[in-house]
Amino acid sequence: MTYRAPLKDMQFVMNELAGLESISQLPGYEDATPDTAQAVLEEAAKFNEQVVAPLNRAGDLNPSSWKDGVVTTTPGFSDAFRQFGEGGWQGVLHPSDFGGQGLPKLVATPCNEMLNAANLSFALCPLLTDGAIEALLTAGSDAQKETFLPKLISGEWTGTMNLTEPQAGSDLAAVRTRAEPQGDGTFKVFGTKIFITYGEHDMAENIVHLVLARTPNAPEGVKGISLFIVPKFLLNADGSLGERNDVHCVSIEHKLGIKASPTAVLQFGDHGGAIGTLVGEENRGLEYMFIMMNSARFSVGMQGIAVSERAYQQAVAFAKERVQSRPVDGSAREAVTIIHHPDVKRMLMTMRALIEGARSVAYVAAAASDIAHQHPDEGVRRQNMALYEFLVPVVKGWSTELSIDVTSLGVQVHGGMGFIEETGAAQHYRDARILPIYEGTTAIQANDLIGRKTVRDGGAMARAICAQIAETEAALGKHGGDAFTAVQAQLKQGREALEAVVEFVIGSAKADPNAVFAGSVPYLKLCGIVFSGWQFGRAMLVADAKRAEDPAFYDAKIATAHFFGQHILSQASAFRAAIVGGGAPANALTADQF
Repeated sequence: MTYRAPLKDMQFVMNELAGLESISQLPGYEDATPDTAQAVLEEAAKFNEQVVAPLNRAGDLNPSSWKDGVVTTTPGFSDAFRQFGEGGWQGVLHPSDFGGQGLPKLVATPCNEMLNAANLSFALCPLLTDGAIEALLTAGSDAQKETFLPKLISGEWTGTMNLTEPQAGSDLAAVRTRAEPQGDGTFKVFGTKIFITYGEHDMAENIVHLVLARTPNAPEGVKGISLFIVPKFLLNADGSLGERNDVHCVSIEHKLGIKASPTAVLQFGDHGGAIGTLVGEENRGLEYMFIMMNSARFSVGMQGIAVSERAYQQAVAFAKERVQSRPVDGSAREAVTIIHHPDVKRMLMTMRALIEGARSVAYVAAAASDIAHQHPDEGVRRQNMALYEFLVPVVKGWSTELSIDVTSLGVQVHGGMGFIEETGAAQHYRDARILPIYEGTTAIQANDLIGRKTVRDGGAMARAICAQIAETEAALGKHGGDAFTAVQAQLKQGREALEAVVEFVIGSAKADPNAVFAGSVPYLKLCGIVFSGWQFGRAMLVADAKRAEDPAFYDAKIATAHFFGQHILSQASAFRAAIVGGGAPANALTADQF
């Protein structure tokens, strides 16, 4: 099954829900008009459909391999990555000062989605490089920026983030890798890092490792962690590649999915010390690394949407071809293709609705990020940054959790054939399973949503979003019509459920934290469902106004929104009950009783 970028829906969301026209009027984004964005997206679609997507199955069958410290990627990956760099795709979002295109995040996001839908394993290399670029743009010295950013943005070099160690997973306070100053501005780094995506490969001439480590006499815990650049190859005075640094890949992992992406165990300093340079100030490494993490978390959310889209397209194609059973309504006397059966339609509509809802929330978040960075008014910037930061854990957590459901439904639509590897449906399911885990598990995203994003501001941003949802409800109520009335009613119930949960979280977080945090993931999912319903409500109003321009597309948008309201948004009250009243039973058993 070939991948086809859903350009029409992407452009609908960009233009009608995320407001690309207004983004293009911000200082620095004047060239990012809807016409320019359309041209960029069409070129991205062409590249990903023709070059990257055909390698997806090959990567699963013939994954990256390790031998004697050397990692060889899937045949075709290296050439595709060269074309990726030459096409300027690594630099879509990044500043033109260092060779990027300087386009808004709102334009880069659908490009990101396409790349991940085409080939999740391949896309992980640019994803980590984006994070390294963001960290250096924020915290790197002028010399570090001049040295590393042009090469990273051009795709000649790639980047990694080195956090996890055998004893330090999500708890970064336990990091033990050490960095010893050499008196000349450099440090020697010693330690082991695990789960390093594209920590070693043959697709670029150098790899720029960003590494968390402790300097001598650093404070204990997270306050004593610094960030270092440790390149695979050291650089000569003229910027050319010099000798091999003392960082080596000692193995790569054998995984459930994303098999073509090499997940490396890196050993620093076994032969005298890996040479690194400090990024920013000592003991602020975790702060800088979180720049990478936030960039990566949004991108991982897009991965969830992307692999779901790929699975949906494959399921639809199969359902239109597979002949099985007569229709239940007696409309045909012979067997028909399974897309005519009500439950298959229900599964496909569930897949479609979850994808379109999550895509809308993510693109709206991307637009908020653009406004937060470029709007001339400081108050507007601050408000949109707060909105973006509130939405990031939802984009990451909700979009990746739903990817498990969507890719599983993709297998189910195929029936027994879905369980057979040759159809390819199972690969999407296996590939998706990592997404709710890495860059912070769903629980970590949910804890962040509660602690930093809801409790810290007393629920102000959550309430502000609910106020906007209420405005959409009012517009739907004025419109009338069965579908609009139904969605308005479900959106109202969803918003009221969210408001009640926010008050519960604010009121109980200190008094009964175990009860509140037992409901943290349901709270995140409730936000994902209600925010998606909000965007569907907005989409319905636009679709009805423009129906005459393209009846098939806009009628389908309204029907999908109606389905989301009745089948998915209707779950909001159940989440409310689980969150508000479910803390005690979740914590009832002692450890010994399990």
